[in-house]
Amino acid sequence: MTDDLDLAKLQRRLAEFAAARNWQPYHTPKNLVAALSVEASELVEIFQWLTPEESSRVMDDPDTAHRVTDEVADVLAYLLQLCEVLGIDPLAALDAKIDRNERRFPAAGEREE
Repeated sequence: MTDDLDLAKLQRRLAEFAAARNWQPYHTPKNLVAALSVEASELVEIFQWLTPEESSRVMDDPDTAHRVTDEVADVLAYLLQLCEVLGIDPLAALDAKIDRNERRFPAAGEREE
């Protein structure tokens, strides 16, 4: 099912969805970041009062799993739309960030003495 999906295709679908509804004027970086924050907060709300053990089992309950999945999709949708508007390649950005983090936080066996 997801074999044919890639980020560029999803970004195009999101752009086409917004264009069909004339939403582009509202999809400014500021508005997209605000929407991203709201959706991330809705994801946090699901986990807010769970113990670490309960949070590890959150996907065991079908209703909660559905809510988590929807909120993850909303967060990703707004993040991809923000990247599109700002001209950021999200995969390249993540790859570069991992490279920087590997240099900043070397594994125990990689530390320079």
